[in-house]
Amino acid sequence: MKQGTLIETSYQEASDLQLRSDALNGNTKALDQLIRNHYAFIYNVALKMVLDPNDAEDVTQEIVIKIITHLGKFQGRSSFRTWLYRIVVNHILTLKKMHCEYIVQDFDQYARELNQMPDHDFPFQDSETPESQQILEEIKLSCTAGMLMCLDREQRLVYTLGGIFEVDHNLGAEILDITPANFRQKLSRARKQLHSFMHNQCSLVNPSNPCKCAKKTKAFIDSGVVDPNHLVYRSHFTRRIEQILEKDHHKMEKELDTMTQSLYQNAPYQESEAFKKKLLDLIDSKRFQDTLDFGRES
Repeated sequence: MKQGTLIETSYQEASDLQLRSDALNGNTKALDQLIRNHYAFIYNVALKMVLDPNDAEDVTQEIVIKIITHLGKFQGRSSFRTWLYRIVVNHILTLKKMHCEYIVQDFDQYARELNQMPDHDFPFQDSETPESQQILEEIKLSCTAGMLMCLDREQRLVYTLGGIFEVDHNLGAEILDITPANFRQKLSRARKQLHSFMHNQCSLVNPSNPCKCAKKTKAFIDSGVVDPNHLVYRSHFTRRIEQILEKDHHKMEKELDTMTQSLYQNAPYQESEAFKKKLLDLIDSKRFQDTLDFGRES
């Protein structure tokens, strides 16, 4: 099977290394391009981990600043991208407990809350209009994001990398500084837990389940979880995750969680031009440049 992954085969290590070298020599355009190459992946991983788009932007900005200020410390013991992703992973794993982690604690608590939400008819006149379909997708994205939050932080990160973005287990192990066998074991455990919950709760995975997006739409809106006038989970994207994975769909192995995995891979791959501009403006600002310390070149 051709491994589907965001670690694309078209990636050129030499290009990033040249950009790094030029950036260390004061070339701000090279620094901008280096960040452009990676900011979307960092943001999309952060979004899966912290749930809230604003929090994900804050985490991404913190990570990007950390990457920039440590550029001179890259020693070439791994690929540059592996080094960069390790910074991403370590930062996320050491974050203080986030707001979303207080709201969604585990599968049992999440199931209770979903089951306590009253069922209603779909609150808009026609469920087939484009606007209604967008709201229904927002409900689906919000609810499945909550399900992902039921995994503990390390499991959530492993599933995000290995289950959603299909990072190879050898690379995943290198990024997390564990053995490939340990990465596969952690990924398998996360897959089984998430699939088991969704198979018993979610009608998107098992149509016989009574918990249906259309029936829960009014409750999600009334509780403020989803604002039909301000959709956040399906904004700022032109592609879905599955569209940027290098995957041979005719030779895909049948995994235990094929349906579960496909739901997450069908989610938008967020690439906000406004956030990218904000990030690059920060990097290019005189205040940031004046305080910049790339670290000691090794």
